[in-house]
Amino acid sequence: MPAASPPQPTQAARTSLAELALLFLRLGTTAFGGPAAHVAMMQDEVVQRRRWLGEAEFLDLFAATNLIPGPNSTELAIHIGWRQRGLPGLWVAGTCFILPAMLLTGALAWAYVRYGQLPEARGLLHGIKPVIVAIVVQAIWRLAPKALDSTSTRVLGALALCVAALGVGELWIVLGAGLLAVALGHLRSRSPSRHSLILPLAPMGLGGAWVAALSPPVSSAGLFWVFCKIGSVLFGSGYVLLAFLRSELVERLGWISETQLLDAVAAGQVTPGPVFTTATFVGYVLAGPGGALAATAGIFLPAFLFVALSAPLLPRLRESRSTSAFLDGATAASLALMLLVTWQLGRAAIVDVPSALLAIAAAVILLRWRPNATWLVLGGAIAGLALQASGR
Repeated sequence: MPAASPPQPTQAARTSLAELALLFLRLGTTAFGGPAAHVAMMQDEVVQRRRWLGEAEFLDLFAATNLIPGPNSTELAIHIGWRQRGLPGLWVAGTCFILPAMLLTGALAWAYVRYGQLPEARGLLHGIKPVIVAIVVQAIWRLAPKALDSTSTRVLGALALCVAALGVGELWIVLGAGLLAVALGHLRSRSPSRHSLILPLAPMGLGGAWVAALSPPVSSAGLFWVFCKIGSVLFGSGYVLLAFLRSELVERLGWISETQLLDAVAAGQVTPGPVFTTATFVGYVLAGPGGALAATAGIFLPAFLFVALSAPLLPRLRESRSTSAFLDGATAASLALMLLVTWQLGRAAIVDVPSALLAIAAAVILLRWRPNATWLVLGGAIAGLALQASGR
């Protein structure tokens, strides 16, 4: 008898806005570990558990987030909301993913302004990070067969991994892999494609140039415009965000000190959800709650707009041989970048015997019982706090 086909993704109309809101509020509250971990948890929820998307469609969305400016995991949440419920879903999914991190980072900023230092969170993260490594490795293991399903995509993925290890920017790696995939496809066919290659989505980032010349005073409006500019042109990881914030806020505008900037980035990293909520911290320090809201809205608004503009194009890209090849190459490169980030995260997270045992235990539990990743994260947090209390 032929093998049964896997369950197909459900129709978008069957997903309520309330269900989208609850899912992304939960993810935003528990998604520690940076974009790679966020992507892994979303893959588990929307592909494995809810069957909202197939693996190939999920990978296309993941690749597309690397071709537009802004926080990749937040844009993936926005894309998923768009696929399920159109524009209302876009705003609900993205906002609910951002909201918990914004509130938690805002609370840290309040404590920082009031007491002059950040609360201690070392034990919590010591237990969470090894679990996150196991979750991300499991997601890569599941996505790799679909993303690397041919010799050319496997070669492109390996090449992307090597180039990324040398420090080349993420955008150029993803674009280069996509263009190489198109070239390889043309060489194999020995004839030009009947469809022209649609330009990548990355040039949308040039739209941020219209605010590049502004030097506003410290105010809610000024914070909004400065962070809107940063969100419109920033590609890459949280480390790239640090470089942009330093150049803009410390060197050009002189709004904050180096120490305040490092504290702001630390607050964004110790809270779940997108690291871009660093903007919330800076906004609160400079202009209170109004400044926090303005800075947060400014840095995330471009992501919503870029996804709204690019999402309707993605189904058409698969209809063209050239653009389909481009997406295949971009997907292979994106998975390679995720693997490199996981390696870096693993080196930082697994630093002693207890953290190694936590990572192994999480991996075994995932492989054997496949529980919801949220419970594993909470279990890791409890283990980390217990280890801290015992003095280990």
